[in-house]
Amino acid sequence: MVAIAQAPALVIIDMQRGMQASHLGPRNNPSAERNIAALLAHWRTQGYPVVHIRHISRSPDSVFRPGQPGCEFQPALAPLAEEAVFEKNVPDAFIATQLERWLRLRSIDALVMVGVATNNSVEATARTGGNLGFKVRVVSDATFTFDQQDLGGRLWPAEDIQALSLSNLAMDYATVVTTADCLTSA
Repeated sequence: MVAIAQAPALVIIDMQRGMQASHLGPRNNPSAERNIAALLAHWRTQGYPVVHIRHISRSPDSVFRPGQPGCEFQPALAPLAEEAVFEKNVPDAFIATQLERWLRLRSIDALVMVGVATNNSVEATARTGGNLGFKVRVVSDATFTFDQQDLGGRLWPAEDIQALSLSNLAMDYATVVTTADCLTSA
């Protein structure tokens, strides 16, 4: 008998209302939410596993502090009752959560990661996933980040930060794909 591989889990990172806060500044990839919604709809239709990651901040002034509207999931991407939700306090969704255990118990060895911020929580989680032996795909047009100032005071556009982050991941940790790639192969 041939073993059937488990479908990859769609891991949606930090798609909370707070990511729409104006003080976060300019971002890239304005169609990211639409692409995430298309992937989520496909995963749900296929009955594939979906995992939602929510950042819970320890900082009292954060939009991601519990009890703040920014902590809630964006309505269009909110989890269904049967979908897994993991809460994290640091960028990496594998740290101090049961994410790895949940995946291993279900024999899931492939992950499709989407969300925000590409150079922060997405990159941290994808790196750990790759290091743990998961086959990680990061969906370039279903992730986004924000403009960022470096330590020397130079302001870097979100598009440049996105490109470098995805390049970092493609070197050793993940395969970088598009929404169209995932919709035709998953």
